[in-house]
Amino acid sequence: MPKKPAKPTPAKKTSKQPAAKKQPAAKKAARPTLAARADKHALYQVSVQSPGVDIEFFEEQFAKYRGRKPLRMREDFCGTALLSTEWCKSDPQRTALGVDLDAATLAWGREHNLEPAGPDVARRVKLAQADVRETRFAKVDLTLAMNFSYCVFHTREQLGEYFTAACKGLVRDGVLALEVYGGTESMAVLEEERPVRGATYVWEQEKFCPIDHRTMCHISWRFKDRSQMTRAFTYDWRLWTLPELHELLLAAGFKAVKFYFERVDGDEGDEFLTGTGDFVEHTEIENQEAWLAYVIALK
Repeated sequence: MPKKPAKPTPAKKTSKQPAAKKQPAAKKAARPTLAARADKHALYQVSVQSPGVDIEFFEEQFAKYRGRKPLRMREDFCGTALLSTEWCKSDPQRTALGVDLDAATLAWGREHNLEPAGPDVARRVKLAQADVRETRFAKVDLTLAMNFSYCVFHTREQLGEYFTAACKGLVRDGVLALEVYGGTESMAVLEEERPVRGATYVWEQEKFCPIDHRTMCHISWRFKDRSQMTRAFTYDWRLWTLPELHELLLAAGFKAVKFYFERVDGDEGDEFLTGTGDFVEHTEIENQEAWLAYVIALK
């Protein structure tokens, strides 16, 4: 530690006083980085969610199988409730129940999604801080579990409990829909990135265990000023296979299970194929390096 300077001796008074020393100008405070100013929930929504596309697809499939329009929706693992908000904005008759355990994330959703949507929409969206295996809520036409969040359940017993509760929470002709990913790369340690609005989205698969399919994944963002929001979200999941999901859904009381895979675009032999956003039902399909699918379970 540097020594303190000796206390200066006061100068003798004279008829002419020396000019006062000019104080050094204060340094400007460093401007916060783009990462420091960014909101992780807002970034998540623009990076991985497309509620309008989801709503259109599930509305179409529900009408195909049930011959009517779904009005009451439950969004499990709802997070910021963006999907619930957009669901109610899409039709003045629609209602939504969002269920999630994280109070802070639900509060963010109320402030940034529900309130800006206006009082009519906000009134028709109910948010509950609860376990998704809770069955005390009113029954709905359609339950959605997007962004692979049900993978937080690591055992067949836990996931079976959730599917059983979801089945009980549906009306007589209700539908449960899940989002699922897979392919050879889903079991690899890797890092992928793509540009999003104002940043670069980074998906990291840190590790995967082939014995129990436990996988650790993270979401980060990089910004133009080279700052980073590192591992803003971490997921300790079990990567479930389609046969496991099929068997557990039937055991939970669903009568039929459908699989819809995203159609990809590209020429034969291309190293990379591009997802088109269109999903087609398959009962048999070749494996790929990476695929995205919807699972639709009919009560």
